[in-house]
Amino acid sequence: MLRARFLIPLAVFAAFIGILAVGLTLDPREVPSPLINKPAPAFNLPQLAQPDKTISQQDMLGRVWLLNVWASWCVSCREEHSTILELARSGVVPVLGLNYKDERADGLAWLARLGNPYQISAYDRDGRIGIDYGVYGVPETYVIDKAGVIRYKRIGAVTPEVVRDKILPLVKALNGNA
Repeated sequence: MLRARFLIPLAVFAAFIGILAVGLTLDPREVPSPLINKPAPAFNLPQLAQPDKTISQQDMLGRVWLLNVWASWCVSCREEHSTILELARSGVVPVLGLNYKDERADGLAWLARLGNPYQISAYDRDGRIGIDYGVYGVPETYVIDKAGVIRYKRIGAVTPEVVRDKILPLVKALNGNA
């Protein structure tokens, strides 16, 4: 009886340590998203550079595309920017931006200074569309297929390794070039 009294808490503690150990091995940038394999949330937003024009996810139907959520105040966005520029220049996949919770003038100045990889940037001043996409913080990047379904989500900066190992193979497979 005395032995069972000590074994139960010890077993609970061991289970807790096991769960913690598994959690520590996971990549926080690969957080499972409930949006994977679901239609991309609808949006119809003004364009950053041309506020009198809009862009929606519907405009991209029929193409595999990448949505990169960014802001001028975001340090990690600056870190990934050269990688996004290089990906856009490759022409492998159209890259659209979602300027998130930013001032329009700041976003435009940032792109003018660092280069503009985006075919178009949508302007999400209040962050409502970011919320619909489950944005934890910027940058975040999504690969969306021809039917408008989210197939991949990256939390944090996109690196050349992520482009090489995750994004390009997925884009090629979705385009039927695998």
